[in-house]
Amino acid sequence: MLNNKSILITGGTGSFGKQYVRTILNKYKTKKIIIFSRDELKQFEMQQEFNTSEMRYFIGDVRDAERLRQAMRGVDYVIHAAALKQVPAAEYNPMECIKTNIHGAQNVITAAIENEVERVIALSTDKAANPINLYGATKLASDKLFVAANNITGERRTRFSVVRYGNVVGSRGSVVPFFKKLIDEGAKELPVTDPRMTRFWITLQQGVDFVLKNFERMQGGEIFVPKIPSMRIMDLVESLASSIPTKVIGIRPGEKLHEIMCPADDSHLTLEFHDHYVIRPSIVFNQPVDYKENRIGEIGEPVKQGFEYNSGTNPIFLTVEELRELNCQC
Repeated sequence: MLNNKSILITGGTGSFGKQYVRTILNKYKTKKIIIFSRDELKQFEMQQEFNTSEMRYFIGDVRDAERLRQAMRGVDYVIHAAALKQVPAAEYNPMECIKTNIHGAQNVITAAIENEVERVIALSTDKAANPINLYGATKLASDKLFVAANNITGERRTRFSVVRYGNVVGSRGSVVPFFKKLIDEGAKELPVTDPRMTRFWITLQQGVDFVLKNFERMQGGEIFVPKIPSMRIMDLVESLASSIPTKVIGIRPGEKLHEIMCPADDSHLTLEFHDHYVIRPSIVFNQPVDYKENRIGEIGEPVKQGFEYNSGTNPIFLTVEELRELNCQC
């Protein structure tokens, strides 16, 4: 699928971008892989690991529309991973989050259409479903922009879809590296916001593989949601350090007890496939699409009215031992 193709990853020096590059270099013979990001140090460090002939490194910010246009020339596929993701930081710096997550999303869309990129997948988050924080609200707006973009492509080949999933095990800034750092520093207790808290849990490789598969599946306009397990925060603590007591510090600004990936309000739009869900667009496109059968022939069925995919009611939870095995991979 990606052989002899040019791929651009916004925010490509992050945890996802590195694992994505590692995977496609092992599986495909690509023409070019463009890392588009704003941090020159992270790009320099990434070049030490990935310095093959197809790699390209572009300094740029998704807020800069002209730079995106330059970077996407001749590109076939785009993965939009760039975002401001820290929930408390977004609450305290709302306009900065809006500039990157909403204005930046529109810049990616415009550049992709003008350069006739074939397919674009934007990475979303469970926090975009029924959002209560600014980060989630900006990602919901971004999701809406990417879905609606399929109506403004005209005769061009460009198609846009969204991938939404939960917390990534061991990603930069996530809870597992944070807890491990405290443990290594000899912490006497671990801070827990609320002992009832649950989260969807996915590994970096699972996220990468899901995005790759959805480039094959996508018709444009879908939000893809993987079927993944949940974890309980107290089980996570036990898997890391069962002998260290916890201290309840209260929910942070904009934080939820449980996360949602398919809201009940979207149940009339949601299809269930064997290993994922698809949320169909709420708007009607100029060229109607039957999302019940995807581009590789998989068939989906409508979910029951009122269905909600919630980390607290998810039928699959990781055990302490399974969490411990995943933690070892971080």
